[in-house]
Amino acid sequence: MKAYLKNYRMSPRKVRLVTDAVKGKNVNQVDVELSFMPKKAARIIRTLIRSAAHNAKNNGGINMDSLMVKSIEVNQGVTLKRWRARARGSAAPINKRTSNISVILSEKAPDSEKKNKKTVTKKEVTKKVETKKENNSKNKK
Repeated sequence: MKAYLKNYRMSPRKVRLVTDAVKGKNVNQVDVELSFMPKKAARIIRTLIRSAAHNAKNNGGINMDSLMVKSIEVNQGVTLKRWRARARGSAAPINKRTSNISVILSEKAPDSEKKNKKTVTKKEVTKKVETKKENNSKNKK
């Protein structure tokens, strides 16, 4: 599921510091991490991810525990142009930047990777070690 926030009044550079720490993680884990993060953008990103999770629950019927942050993008929004008075009657520009944030959540893939990996038991390891020792002793003779 998706959620968007447009024209958030903080520069994209500052918001990306928070979003880079969140990508690819479980929604519940992200919620806890962002609640303790000292950045101002963390609160906004947390509510945005919660919103996307509730969208998935209400619209898609997906369990919130099985969601992860698939992607989160921060792009530049509208820039507010302001001017500041400087020496001798001149003016200097001030650019007040905004961010457009989009969050896409997806369900976790089933643990197929763990099933595909072959687990090695202690007996198999000891057999391999014993056969190597036997082969080494035969080669020495």
